[in-house]
Amino acid sequence: MDHRLLAAEFTPEVCYLNTASHGLLPARTVAAVTQAATEMAAGHIDQVAYYAAVDAARAAFARIVGTTPDRVAAGSAVSVHIGLIAASLPAGATVLAPEGEFSSVVNPFTVRDDLTLRTVPLEELAGAVDGTTALVAVSAVQSRDGRIADLAAVREAARAVGARTLVDVTQSAGWLPFSADEHDYVVCGAYKWLLCPRGTSFLVVSGEAQKAGALRPLHAGWVAGASPWDDCYGPIARLAPDARAFEQPAPFLPYLGAAQSLALIEELGGPETIGAHDRALAARFRKGVTELGLGHEPVPGDSAIVAVPGLGELSERLTAGGVSLSVRDGNLRAAFHLYNTEEDVDLLLSLLEG
Repeated sequence: MDHRLLAAEFTPEVCYLNTASHGLLPARTVAAVTQAATEMAAGHIDQVAYYAAVDAARAAFARIVGTTPDRVAAGSAVSVHIGLIAASLPAGATVLAPEGEFSSVVNPFTVRDDLTLRTVPLEELAGAVDGTTALVAVSAVQSRDGRIADLAAVREAARAVGARTLVDVTQSAGWLPFSADEHDYVVCGAYKWLLCPRGTSFLVVSGEAQKAGALRPLHAGWVAGASPWDDCYGPIARLAPDARAFEQPAPFLPYLGAAQSLALIEELGGPETIGAHDRALAARFRKGVTELGLGHEPVPGDSAIVAVPGLGELSERLTAGGVSLSVRDGNLRAAFHLYNTEEDVDLLLSLLEG
């Protein structure tokens, strides 16, 4: 990666290892949002340019996750996208998900009394798919401990019984190579590993799911029309012929920033290059924790998120030492991303050693 570019974009005042909670905003993103807010306050408002930024963000996201813009709907929250999917399922449908899955992925299905949510351990997910399964919902990378799902096995198991797949890539987009076209639905909150302002999210709907009418555009407003500027009064004559029919009105300031952040992800080489960097740092940390002999072993794997069960109680010591990370379900959770270095890993290890 271009280290001079990284130095120009990021100047954290702490050792920031908490991207799994929220990514750092690049300098270009901050500048774009600040300039737009200043112009809005002065009355210089250009909505055409703002919608162009939404389209630019949509296109960049599509490239990053391996799909095309016509399959991507912009939005502001993952739970809203999944709520739309949940509302479109037929009564009596069974949704299969991993135990301990992030709440936004599963809760929209539980609020419908006529749906069944069945959960199994992550490692057993593909094997648990059966003829009663209508949809498998899973995060590509688990939020609380960084485990990576076997998406290929889940996809094949679902296809074998005619079930659809829903993948949340909030904790993986930007560092884990992925092909969204291999799944029916993909959702992403872009404020973590994609470094966008909070309030940017994306829904990918496969071409097959669009043709089959699997989703009902229940919250279709004027931006979901085929020609929004020409058809914004009264019932919409014709919805967009692609995933934009499922679009939520995009908040301008977050998307003006998102267009900049996503461009940076691409400039730095995308998930392949960034993922190699992130995973190398995570591996260094896993190895270091084991060598310290603290009596607590990291969750194994090759994820950029490293969870160490039993060490959550040390978070205050780490914060006092200038390290920002998080505790999830008792796990000390460190997340390594493009702005982190080997020196960050070594500082964390030294503080754990005490």
